[in-house]
Parts: sequence; structure tokens; C-alpha cells
Amino acid sequence: MDKIAVAVIGAGFIADYHARAILQQRDIEMKVVCDRTTEAAQRFAAKYGIKETASDVSDVLSREDIDAAILCTPNKFHAPQAMAFLKRGKDVFIEKPMAMNPAEGREIAAAARENKRLVMVGHMWRFDAEVDYTKELVAAGKIGRIVKTKGYGIHENWGPSGWFTKKELAGGGALPDMGVHAVDTVRYILGDPRPKQVYARIGTFYGDYDVDDTAVVVISWDNGTTSIVESGWWHPHADGPEAATRLFGTAGYASIFPTKFKTKRGDSCEEFTPTMPEREEHCCQAMYNRQMQHFADCIRNRNEPAVGTGQGQIVLEIVAAAYESAKTRQAVML
Repeated sequence: MDKIAVAVIGAGFIADYHARAILQQRDIEMKVVCDRTTEAAQRFAAKYGIKETASDVSDVLSREDIDAAILCTPNKFHAPQAMAFLKRGKDVFIEKPMAMNPAEGREIAAAARENKRLVMVGHMWRFDAEVDYTKELVAAGKIGRIVKTKGYGIHENWGPSGWFTKKELAGGGALPDMGVHAVDTVRYILGDPRPKQVYARIGTFYGDYDVDDTAVVVISWDNGTTSIVESGWWHPHADGPEAATRLFGTAGYASIFPTKFKTKRGDSCEEFTPTMPEREEHCCQAMYNRQMQHFADCIRNRNEPAVGTGQGQIVLEIVAAAYESAKTRQAVML
């Protein structure tokens, strides 16, 4: 394989991050961008030097010169498009969430196995320097056994529009849009425990749409930790930015955004604030670059991605359990 040839499917906001990440890799080439709006595809192609555009995914599926697809489309299309590419022998990168529901997630995983192809899911906070620092801190036992965590996925005084606010296209609202960042980030930091129980209260309070803009989810993990996750749009206040996480341990405390930790010293605590790379923006391009490099390495070496269908599926299971819990007002066992 000379260069990995990819097709970018969807030319919306998130596709820009992935395109910029691809341009940072020496061994990936964007062959074509596909968007149902021809003008959007053409603008995207001109911006990133892509020679070809398409307005129908079927035109890209039939191409033999494509090695992988980068799916940046609304959630409704993740599963059908992923399976179509997998069946044509292409590896697939899927923006989060992996699918609309757990059943679709299982179908994607089955298609990947049957066709011996790779699937990576865009839970990009696993490639952030500050998240990695805190994960290593926890793994080294610096703050003891983690008793509880709090995580946030909230847009303060802002919310999306378009397909994000339509249940038919998104499957849900702020929870699958923002809450999944908090869910997957804390799971990664804790060493990927499995969820045992989910309890949630979910509602719509800030806008006129058929999806949620507020959720509080309590997750009990099989390692004994309990995590509280808050998601939302248009909230007047957020206790932390996207993926901000607070960890309470038996020997101290750690947080991401701001990133610091405390260790107990007798009756008091000693606080440490590490020097971290400067961030040009909160959702920094650097983690998208590392994420894409990992995907490219997996394609070349035929290794399963660190963030594959297994990780994507657990997030889907938690989200589905949260909606079921909010509906029944009962905890859901997993």
C-alpha cells in the first residue's frame, strides 16, 4: 500500500477536523468527498485540495481505489453506510456515536468480522494529552481506589440545530451528542470497566424539539466506582467544559479541565498542577491528529483499533439504558 486512499462521507462541521487531521499524515490521501449537497462537497474539496466530489454514497461504494471511509454523516446513516462499505472490503471510521442504538451497533460489529475489516469509532478524547495524563495518574494509584466520578457534556448558552435536534436523524439529543463524551472519557480513565447498572433522569426544558436537552445519568461500574454524567444544551451554567471529569479517590482527588490532582497528607491535601501543552481551543486539533494517525497505523498493520466496535457498543448500551431508565423511572441492569 503506497498511500491509504480515503473517502470522506459528509462535509459538515466535524469533517473539517478529520480533514485537517488527514492532511497531517504523510500516508493518507483524500480521494473524494461525498455530500448530498453538491455545493457543500465542492466547497470542502476546494478547501482541502480534494480532486473529486460525489453527491451519492453509492457512487463511492463502487470505487476500487478507496481503502477506507470516514463517516461524518447524521447518526441515522452510520450503520447502513458503515455496513455497505465493510461489505465492499473497506475499513471504516465512524463519528460518535457508532450507531442509533445497540442493535445497529451489533450489526456493524458483525459486518466487520464477516468481512475482516476494521472499524474505529470517533471517541476522540481518548487521544487527548490531559486525559491520558489523568488516566496514567489513576493507573499508578496516585489517588487510590476511585470511589465516584462526575463528568460533563454540556453546551452552556448554546445548542446545535439541524439534524442534531431531530430524533429521526439523531436518535436522541444532548445525551448521544454531548453526554457520550463524558461517558467514554471516564470509562477510558478508569481502565474500561463494564457498566452494571444505569439510572437516569432525562428531559427537554430549553428548546422546541423532539429530543432531550438535559440528562443526569448515574452509572455503576463493575470495578465498584459510581459515575455521575450530566449532558445538556443551552444550560445557563456548566461545571466544566466538554469531557471535564472529576475523580474522587480514597487517597486523593483528580480533575480534567482544569487538570490537577490532590493527594492526602495526614489531615490535609497537597495539590499538584502539571504543565500541559497549550490548547488553541478546548476541542483541540491535536487529539484529532493523533486519532487519525492511530486509524492509519491500524489499517497498515491490520491491528484492531484501540477504540473499536467494543468501546462504541458499550457507549450505545449505556445511552439506551439511560433512556429506558428515564422512561420507567427504574434502574436498568446491564
